[in-house]
Amino acid sequence: MIYLNQTDPTTNEHLIIRNETPDDYLAVEAMTRAAFWNLYIPGCMEHYLVHQMRDTSDFIAPLDLVLTRNDQIVGNIMYTKATLTDETGHVKPVITFGPICVQPGYQRRGFSKLLINTSFELAKSLGHDTVIIFGMPANYVARGFRNGYDFHVGLPGPQYPTAMLVKELVPHVLDGHDWTYQESPVMEVTMADVEAFDNTLPPLKKAWQPSQEEFKIISHSFIQKNE
Repeated sequence: MIYLNQTDPTTNEHLIIRNETPDDYLAVEAMTRAAFWNLYIPGCMEHYLVHQMRDTSDFIAPLDLVLTRNDQIVGNIMYTKATLTDETGHVKPVITFGPICVQPGYQRRGFSKLLINTSFELAKSLGHDTVIIFGMPANYVARGFRNGYDFHVGLPGPQYPTAMLVKELVPHVLDGHDWTYQESPVMEVTMADVEAFDNTLPPLKKAWQPSQEEFKIISHSFIQKNE
C-alpha cells in the first residue's frame, strides 16, 4: 500500500512511502547497518533487530514502512507491540517504533519526519493511541514526544529514564493513571547473536566516536520524581 506519493518540482525527487515487501529486506537491513554503525556503540545491533523482528508475533506489519527516492530505498520505520500496566493491574496495549533510519547521505533532509508523521496517521487509523520509544530527546521532541514522567509512564520502581519518550496520538488517553511500561521480548538481543549475524555480512570496522558517549550519558540518566 502506498501512503505518500509526491514529486518535488524543483529537485525532481519522486518520494514514495509504502509498506516494506520481502524484496526490500536485504536493502533495508544493509541501510540500517550503515545508518547505525558506530553511532551508539562500536558496531551496531539494529540491523540484526530488523532481521529478527519481522517473524515475531509482536511485529506490526502494516506499520513497516519504507521511503523511496526515485525508486531507491532511503528510509525505513518499523513498529512492535508493547504494553502499559496501571496501578490496578489493567494492561493497555501501546506501540513502539524502532529502528527508524535514513540512508547515510540522505539524512537531515526531513525524510525521518515524513516517515514518522505518515506512520502516526496510519497508526491512529488502525486504532492505536499511544507511542512509546527510547531515543535521544533532541531527535524526537519536535515530533510531539515528551518524557514519560509527564504522563506518569515509567519503568518499575517507578523510574523515569530520560530517554523514555511518549507521544499520545489521542490526547489525554493516559490521564488519571500511573503506568509501567513493558517492551516486547523481541527487543532483547544478545551481542553474541549480533556478532554471529555480522560474520555473515561484509566486514565493517568498529570504532569509537563522540556520539557513543552522548548516548551512554542519556541512556543511563533518569528524571527525578518530585515528592
